[in-house]
Amino acid sequence: MREPVETSGRRGGRLVGYGAGGVLIVIGLAGLVVDARRTDPLGWALWIGGLVAAHDGVVVPLVVAAGALAGAAREPYRFWVRAALAVSAVLSLVALPMVLGIGRRADNPSLLPLDYGRGLLMVIGVIAVVAAVAVLATRLRKSGRSGS
Repeated sequence: MREPVETSGRRGGRLVGYGAGGVLIVIGLAGLVVDARRTDPLGWALWIGGLVAAHDGVVVPLVVAAGALAGAAREPYRFWVRAALAVSAVLSLVALPMVLGIGRRADNPSLLPLDYGRGLLMVIGVIAVVAAVAVLATRLRKSGRSGS
């Protein structure tokens, strides 16, 4: 029988991290208020509110839907569905600024010159095909074992 794992050290480190994060948030908020002329606290509040709304209105429903999709897959295929969704999500997050054209300037056409949305969809398609091939290979391997 395994010995119980001591977690009090881990919990203490987590509390230190929470405390340090809280202190940094308070320092940042104090800086916003103290230098209100230069920092535009209302603009920051609107920006943070927009992030919260985007998170709760877009990101969370997408993650819940992806989790339901991955949960609906049977074992041993669930791994490949989860892997494809995770890789696609990280890739989409990294590519989002380019897809949205953040940094593109009319006076410099060499900045972000490509159709990044189409490219992202193509790469996600390749990820889906690779995952489908992996699921098919897993299925064939499983049926080959059970048929022998």
